[in-house]
Amino acid sequence: MTKLLFIVAVTIALVLWFKHMGRTKRDLDAKRRPEVEDMVRCKACGVNLPRSEALLSQGRIYCCEEHRRRDLG
Repeated sequence: MTKLLFIVAVTIALVLWFKHMGRTKRDLDAKRRPEVEDMVRCKACGVNLPRSEALLSQGRIYCCEEHRRRDLG
């Protein structure tokens, strides 16, 4: 009977330890802030989009190739 109680106690301790380790990692991930990126406005349609997704042509910013072609003629 003592062996059975010991095995149950060790199992419970391991489960609690793994839960604690997982929670700590999730808490750290939740505290990370996403990168802040500048938003720019498309010259043709006025939509706002992240600078990394924008197209730059002749000093003007566009959201897609079609708007760039249409605006530049």
